[in-house]
Amino acid sequence: MRSNTPHGWVKYRSSHSKVPILSRYNPIMLPEIEIKDIVRLRKPHPCGSYEWRVTRLGADIGLECLGCGRRVMLTRRELSRRLKIILPKEDELGE
Repeated sequence: MRSNTPHGWVKYRSSHSKVPILSRYNPIMLPEIEIKDIVRLRKPHPCGSYEWRVTRLGADIGLECLGCGRRVMLTRRELSRRLKIILPKEDELGE
């Protein structure tokens, strides 16, 4: 069922209820990342590095530049827009 909600998504509290729950959460656009993952973003940091280490997970994602050590906070939505690839962990490469 489509409605006037953002992106046309409608959720209901139960199968018998017709009271919609407005939700902007879309699991497809939020990447599965973990702390200490290395991510590559689409544009370089002013220091020239593309790689960042994930240092915090929550409503905002904490990132640390691997080139200069600068720390930034991005919302999950902003990170999903800027993210190019999640690089494999170093311990996975050795196996």
